Amino acid sequence: MTKDPVFDAYFRFLSLARAVHELPSTPKLDAAEERLLEALTAAWNAGRALTVTETMAVSSAGAPATVHRKLTSLKKRGLVSVDENSDDLRIKTVKPTRKALDHFQKLAACLDQLKA
Repeated sequence: MTKDPVFDAYFRFLSLARAVHELPSTPKLDAAEERLLEALTAAWNAGRALTVTETMAVSSAGAPATVHRKLTSLKKRGLVSVDENSDDLRIKTVKPTRKALDHFQKLAACLDQLKA
């Protein structure tokens, strides 16, 4: 079988990402928390902070009750903030914190290592 460089790079990335996840400074998240944090940060990075109601609809993180528990956990760990809308106090937006962005920056650095 011929070695595919993209295939090889993907598995090298997984290995590097696993090493980042094992660092003491990396927040220990379960799979649902990781997926939820990724979805929230991806939306934020695209210029759109999700509301709590929209967050509850993120099906990749589980049922709405599960998402709510995971969102509460992420907030307690300092990975997301939940902010009230100044125009309508019923609307709350969820945004990644600096701690969450630092986590994803470490993972992004793994991609840079693959370029070398």
